[in-house]
Amino acid sequence: MKYRDFLTLHILHHAKKEGITGTFIMKELERHGYSISPGTIYPLLHSLEEEGLLHSRWEVRNGKRIRIYEITEEGVKVLEEGKKKVRELCSEILGDNDE
Repeated sequence: MKYRDFLTLHILHHAKKEGITGTFIMKELERHGYSISPGTIYPLLHSLEEEGLLHSRWEVRNGKRIRIYEITEEGVKVLEEGKKKVRELCSEILGDNDE
């Protein structure tokens, strides 16, 4: 898995729970020790939308126009497949097997 794949899974995970914003996901990733700039996160969100994994809509909050990203059916499929791969990887790396 590439670094982008882990970011994608994290984004899709949160987008499945509720609509997300770029600011929200940057703060969420920061909480996990990642420093992601707007110049990285927004192009990633846009590419996930172009790939059909997210869709976006505009909303006004506190007088500001913001873009809300939500997961698509295809995004849910990709998330579930990614979770399966992460489980397998973690099981192998962190499992009790001393091979």
